[in-house]
Amino acid sequence: MKFTTTALIAFLISLTSFAQDNTKPQGLFVGDKASLFKGKDNNGIEFNLADQLKKGSVVMVFYRGEWCPYCNKELSLINDSLSFILAKGATVVAISPETAENVSKTVSKTKATFPIISDGGMAIMKSYKVNFTVDEDTVEKYKKYGIDFTISNGENAANLPIPATYIIGSDGIIKYVFFNADYRKRASVKEILDHL
Repeated sequence: MKFTTTALIAFLISLTSFAQDNTKPQGLFVGDKASLFKGKDNNGIEFNLADQLKKGSVVMVFYRGEWCPYCNKELSLINDSLSFILAKGATVVAISPETAENVSKTVSKTKATFPIISDGGMAIMKSYKVNFTVDEDTVEKYKKYGIDFTISNGENAANLPIPATYIIGSDGIIKYVFFNADYRKRASVKEILDHL
């Protein structure tokens, strides 16, 4: 009887863990059709994914905000190697929940010369299944470090993306995905180039 009760409790805990994992963003997968979108970039120019795919592959990077040193390093490294990516016929675009004003700060910090889109309303993040709501304890912890999501993200408030990278082929199919909930881990430029 004791074994049965223990086994039942372990089974129930595993079901609860599985259900909780399913509430976390899963992203899109290799082989999925990319969700098409349009958005104004940091220069006020419309970025239309469908139009860009007619020219070649698109490397799409989701990042958290100008306050994130890991994001700034990633975008800087991509910008430093942009000529190699462009030489493979690809375009780069970055997507963030931060306001357009804060996107300008990101550009200033990273010297990014590729389009960066402020995803107000999170339509792009939701369509790629990368968005999640930051829990209240973490929100308060970040505030102690001077990071207020309502200031950083405006209407998006305490919502962030998993820092993911997608390579979308000119046929609109996702060819490569880097998706890791550990915000310290990012796709390397070498990995991006190897999959173009």
